[in-house]
Amino acid sequence: MAEKKNTKQPKKKLEKKSKNKPKKESEKVSKGKIDLEESQPVINIGLVGHVDHGKTTLTEQLSGKWTDTHSEELKRGITIRLGYADASFRKCPKCKGAEGFTVKKICPKHEVQTTILRKVSFVDAPGHESLMATMLSGSTIMDGALLLVAANENCPQPQTREHLIGLEIAGIKNIVIVQNKIDMASEERTLRNYNQIKEFLKGTPYENTPIIPISAQHGVNINYLIEAIEEFIPTPKRNDKDDPIMFVARSFDINKPGISPEKLKGGVLGGVLVKGKLKVGDKIELRPGHVVEEQNQQVAKPIFAKITSVITGGTPLSEVGPGGSVGVLTTLDPSIVKSDSLTGNIVGAPGKLPPVWYNLILETHLLERVVGAQEETVVDPIKLNEILMLNVNSASTVGFVNELGKNQFKCKLKLPICAEPGSKVTISRRIGTRFRLIGYGIIKE
Repeated sequence: MAEKKNTKQPKKKLEKKSKNKPKKESEKVSKGKIDLEESQPVINIGLVGHVDHGKTTLTEQLSGKWTDTHSEELKRGITIRLGYADASFRKCPKCKGAEGFTVKKICPKHEVQTTILRKVSFVDAPGHESLMATMLSGSTIMDGALLLVAANENCPQPQTREHLIGLEIAGIKNIVIVQNKIDMASEERTLRNYNQIKEFLKGTPYENTPIIPISAQHGVNINYLIEAIEEFIPTPKRNDKDDPIMFVARSFDINKPGISPEKLKGGVLGGVLVKGKLKVGDKIELRPGHVVEEQNQQVAKPIFAKITSVITGGTPLSEVGPGGSVGVLTTLDPSIVKSDSLTGNIVGAPGKLPPVWYNLILETHLLERVVGAQEETVVDPIKLNEILMLNVNSASTVGFVNELGKNQFKCKLKLPICAEPGSKVTISRRIGTRFRLIGYGIIKE
C-alpha cells in the first residue's frame, strides 16, 4: 500500500506544474474541446457601420465584453478606438438547424453541453465620420466583416456607404449584413429598410450577401447570425512558415499608478499576426519605431525588445500563429506604449521587416463619387500641394502632394510608415470639415 501511495504523489505534482505552463497552440487544439476554448482565435471579424447602429452592443451580445472602455467612449457613447473581444461559437447537439447555434456553454433548452465550433475575434470599428481613419486602418486586419444597418433608419447612411467601399478596397470579400434594431421598427418599416439594403448592395461585390434581421439589445435571432457567419465567413488559410509580421493596432501600459519599480511590467502591443509565429523569448523589431527630428529631418529609429508573454482571450500561450487578435507583452519601457502611441507599427524579426517610407509614389485609383458626404460629389483629380489622409496596414498618416504623374502622384509623409511595396493605401481628401474617402493607391518602388 505504501509503495502504491508513493508512485501517485509525483504524478500529481507533475500535473499541477504542467497545468499552469503556457502551451503551444498545436498542443492545446489537439487535445479537444476544452483546450480549444482557451486557444487562439482563428479569425478576425470586423463590426462596421454607421455610428450608433449597435456594433458595440452586438459585440457584447456575442462575447460578453463591452468594448468601449476608453473614458471618452463611455462619456460620448461611441467607439473611438478599435475594440477587441473574443467569442466561441458553439452548437447544441440536440437542437435542429439554426436553433442550435449559440455562444452559451449549456443549451438552455436541452440543458446539455454545447460543442465548440471555432473561436473568433471581433474588431469593433468606429462609425463616427471623424473617426473613419481608425476604421480604414482596422479593415486591413479583418478577415471578414459584419456590416450593421439600423432597421429604424434609411439605408444607406453616409458612413454605411463609406465602410462598405472601405471593406471592398481592403479586399474583404466575405461579409454578412446585420439588420439591427428590428425591435425599434414596425414590420412595414423593417421590410422597407430591407429593400433599401438590397438596392444599396446592387451592383457591388456584395450583391448576394445574406441579410440577417436581429435585435442586439434583446438577443433576437443571434443564432441565425452565428449560422450565417459560420457559412459565409470561412477561416482563411494561414502561413505560419514565413518570417513573422504583426500589425500593431493598439499599445498600452498595464501598470497601475504607484506600482513599485521592481514590479513594473513592460509595454503591451495588441494587434494581428498576419503570418509567421511569435514565441515567448523572441527578439523583435518595431518599424517605423521612434520618430525623432535630426537636422530638421524626421528620422524613424527602429525599436528592439524581447517578448515576455503572448496572450489571447486572457489565456497565456508559449507561441501564437496567424489568426485572431493577440496581446504581446514585451520588455518595452511602459512610457513609450501609452495611449496607443505605437499603433501603426509593424512587429517582426530583427532585420526582416518591410522598408520605412518617408515619401510615397502611389499608383492612383480614384472613385467616381466622394464617399461619406450627404450630397453627391464628383471626385476631382489629385492636385499639386494637396493634403491627403492616407491609411495603410494599421497606420494613418498625412501626405503632402509634391509631384504629379500619369495615374500616379508622389507625396511627402508627415509621419513615416512601414509597408511592403505593392501595399494598398486608402486615400481621403478634406471636404468641408471632414476627410472623405476618394479612392486608393498602390505603393510603387
